[in-house]
Amino acid sequence: MTDPTRSPLPMASTGCACCAPATATDHATAAAGTASAGSTAAYRVEGMTCGHCASSVTEELTALEGVREVHIDLVAGGTSTVTVTAEHPLSTEEVRVAVEDAGYALATA
Repeated sequence: MTDPTRSPLPMASTGCACCAPATATDHATAAAGTASAGSTAAYRVEGMTCGHCASSVTEELTALEGVREVHIDLVAGGTSTVTVTAEHPLSTEEVRVAVEDAGYALATA
C-alpha cells in the first residue's frame, strides 16, 4: 500500500546531507571569559562544503597561539570567508599552513 500524497524531503540549502544548515553557517568559537578585542583579519578559503569542513578549519586555526575567535561564513562549494580574531596579528603563512592542515586552501587574489 502506498500513499500518493507523500512528498519528498526538502534538500538543505547549504552544506551537505550530513549537516544541518544552521550548523554549516555559524562556526564561531571564543575562549571562555575573553572579549573579541585584538587583531581581526578575514581570509578567503576554498573547498569547504559543510559544517564538518568548517569545524576542521576552526580547530586548526584555534590551535594557533593567540587566536581568540574564528567565524566562518560558509559558502558551500564556493569561496568561504573565515574571520580570525587573535591577540596579535597572524602572518598569512601561519593561517595558510593551518588551513592546509585542515585540508583546504586559501583563495588566491
